[in-house]
Amino acid sequence: MKKLAILGSTGSIGQSTLKIVSLYPDRFDVELLAAAYNISLLSKQIKQFNPKIVAVMTEDGASQLRTLLKGYTCPEILIGESGYIDAASNEKADIVFLAMVGAAGLRPALAAIDAKKTIALANKETLVMAGDIVMSKAKENNVRIFPVDSEHSAIFQCLQGNRQKDFKKIFLTASGGPFRKKKLSEFGSITPEDALNHPNWSMGNKISIDSATLMNKALEIIEAVHLFDVSAESIEVLIHPQSIVHSMVGFKDGSVIAQMGIPDMKGAISYAMSLPERLDIGVEFPDFSTLKNLEFEKCDNEKFPSLNFAFEVCKKGGTLPAVMNAANEVAVEAFLDMKISFPAIYNIISKCLGKHNNIDKPDLSGIIEADRWARETALSLI
Repeated sequence: MKKLAILGSTGSIGQSTLKIVSLYPDRFDVELLAAAYNISLLSKQIKQFNPKIVAVMTEDGASQLRTLLKGYTCPEILIGESGYIDAASNEKADIVFLAMVGAAGLRPALAAIDAKKTIALANKETLVMAGDIVMSKAKENNVRIFPVDSEHSAIFQCLQGNRQKDFKKIFLTASGGPFRKKKLSEFGSITPEDALNHPNWSMGNKISIDSATLMNKALEIIEAVHLFDVSAESIEVLIHPQSIVHSMVGFKDGSVIAQMGIPDMKGAISYAMSLPERLDIGVEFPDFSTLKNLEFEKCDNEKFPSLNFAFEVCKKGGTLPAVMNAANEVAVEAFLDMKISFPAIYNIISKCLGKHNNIDKPDLSGIIEADRWARETALSLI
């Protein structure tokens, strides 16, 4: 039986992971759960899955959790960032699911690697901020990192059984989000409600906005560079409105292997949980008989400049990826709070990148400092 630690259990990835656990209770045991603020849902998850340890972000959250669990056996409660780090490195877990959103995933990821845990990675920001450090530590500790993003899981699956030296290109697909056909001149009127209305995927607020700005693809470019040890120049982003082809890999003989499925994250999650085996999780095949077209088109980088940011920071490296990520997190939060317009998200990221004095080959403290600087600078621009 595999023992799981799920950090970010109340988010969309965490909830989908627990749905798979509920289908196979004889194969997976939930040892640890961590959730930042949705204490009500976390209490329900604890009652269903009986973890031995949980982590929350605040003392108030811990107090609320104890109240909600009155009459039940309360697990050990860890608090704050140190609690997340302890949960990620706890000896009870075999696999650590890093499903929290944002830069908060970095330190727990490094702790899990130091503890030699297998990692199921749904947190793009960990590799965006510190990909060189994370992958170097993983190699040093003989730790396997399995991608849980649908796109990176697709790439991972397409590469299985093929030689690295035969690889030539990654085709990273994107739905195009809710504004694929919207004119750039109309972007100023976009509301948070508009941006959260994704045409294909059901996701949390932050990643839904990232999908609308195509920043999720920018983050995925950088993540793919580190996960698969490829150059950014070997990655092409294609808009694929149907979201059936989750990504493709091209080889030097001109052949292309695609991984397809309906837009459902449970496929990527279950593969990370059980590979090389595949689990029957009740996900249907696409109905190919009713699919009239599988469309692909180039991304409009004038409307969606996020990809330009990604290729720029990949080329220059250093602390710029951490700055891009932090500025985006602050800008997205401000947009959701209706403090800035949709186009201002791009403007804030661009200005932060332009103001930053890049540090080449930073250590962890340098990356954390760049992250702090970018957040303060982004806030000053709002």
